[in-house]
Amino acid sequence: MFNKLKQYKDIRDQAKNLQNKLADESIIIKEAGDKLILTMDGNLKITGLAIDDDLMDVSQKDKLIKAIKNAHESGMKKMQRIMAMKMKEMGGLPNIPGLN
Repeated sequence: MFNKLKQYKDIRDQAKNLQNKLADESIIIKEAGDKLILTMDGNLKITGLAIDDDLMDVSQKDKLIKAIKNAHESGMKKMQRIMAMKMKEMGGLPNIPGLN
């Protein structure tokens, strides 16, 4: 029983360590000819969003919506790749009882 508790504590410690490393990561995604710039941190939070005045026009509403969706999707994919690399650097996924 104590062995399992130690495994869970180790997993939790690894997760906190990974979260701390990812907090330092940041990516910038540009869309719509650089008229929309989205910044995302390693915890998948949008930390910045810059929109050119041209896209703020009502006639550009659909283009703006599409650009935001595309930027968010690209950011998520890019950050997931960074997360996977960080996890690999830390020794991969831990042996989680019941999942292996």
